[in-house]
Amino acid sequence: MTERIAAAAPNGFLWGTAISAHQSEGNNINSDAWLCENVSPTLYREGSRDGCDSYNRFEEDIAIAADLGFNCYRLGIEWARIEPEPGLFSMAELDRVRRLLEACHRRGLAPMVTYNHFTVPRWFAARGGFEVADGADLFARFAERATRRLGDLISYASTFNEANIQRLIAQMDLGPNSRAVTDAMLAQCAKASGSDRFSSLLFAPVETTEPVLLDAHVKAVSAMKAGPGDFPIGVTLTMQDIQGVGKGHIAETVIALLYGPWLDVARTADFVGVQTYTRVLVGSSGRLPPPEGAEMTAAGYEFYPQALGGTIRFAAERIGRPIFVTESGIATDDDTRRIAYIDAALSEVRLCLNEGIDVKSYLYWSLLDNFEWTRGYHEHFGLVQVDRETFTRALKPSARHLGAIARSGRI
Repeated sequence: MTERIAAAAPNGFLWGTAISAHQSEGNNINSDAWLCENVSPTLYREGSRDGCDSYNRFEEDIAIAADLGFNCYRLGIEWARIEPEPGLFSMAELDRVRRLLEACHRRGLAPMVTYNHFTVPRWFAARGGFEVADGADLFARFAERATRRLGDLISYASTFNEANIQRLIAQMDLGPNSRAVTDAMLAQCAKASGSDRFSSLLFAPVETTEPVLLDAHVKAVSAMKAGPGDFPIGVTLTMQDIQGVGKGHIAETVIALLYGPWLDVARTADFVGVQTYTRVLVGSSGRLPPPEGAEMTAAGYEFYPQALGGTIRFAAERIGRPIFVTESGIATDDDTRRIAYIDAALSEVRLCLNEGIDVKSYLYWSLLDNFEWTRGYHEHFGLVQVDRETFTRALKPSARHLGAIARSGRI
């Protein structure tokens, strides 16, 4: 058991949760993900459908977060809703997002806004997505229009959620038929769109998309910095605690494959968002399985909350920018294990603070049991359970546990 020795959190420390638009709002019908979910064949276990109905219930979700004692709310804005057709921006949708941000401020929550959480408009995917060079300019145009209407209400922001996500997916074993099913799914999406192509970010190749994503990040940051508003813009990364095992291990090779150019990009950002769930063991031939008898989460990876300390230290050493923990969480149906995970992860944050590392937040993924991409609604990360028929929210003990820690102001 991890021993917890609490001390006061730094002044201005952010406590809260993270969530994305597509995974919670529901009926994001103009997005690439919606189409991928609903063609046949598909990699998706089920469609997102109504989500958690957060599109209509965002004030309830914000109230839950505020009443728990949090002071930050990380959320995503949905490009496919704001620009459902190329060059046609919905002022009504921007106004709805503005009301969401205003609700955050009314309840004492600093909004941390992700401009892209994997999904893009269907029309953008059908023209080649981020595999086409001018995709960077189109994303920057969206960022400019969104910031023009919302920037004065944004407290923190990032361009892409887990900017290196494609590199992680490239290292994962998705099964022997995954490539064939992916290709068939995207072919059906292209056909449904009347196009000869369909590029969905989670399934697009690193080598063709990454140069455009890098350009899109730079151009979007420039657009966001033009204001209104004067908010820090970070780079969030999917980060595993990569641990070398034995002589001749190739941990540095795996690190290079996971991060590529994004460590350099993060060094230019106002902050780095650390998003960590587990560790990866690496021997002389590559990744190793978890230790025999290790506890596994419902998402199929090792229960190892201590990984957060490893990735915070990695970010401090290799990036050297202020560190925000923008995602940390566990998929489980045993809420006692969620509480144990949170406590152990926060113990790592405390140790890092004691070492003088500039850690500025702990944001749990996720507020709600929401849509988890190809795995659907079967993995439960949330502090709050959502009835799939009535959308009634029910707080789990872990919600009150983390809320009590936040209210105490101690880690």
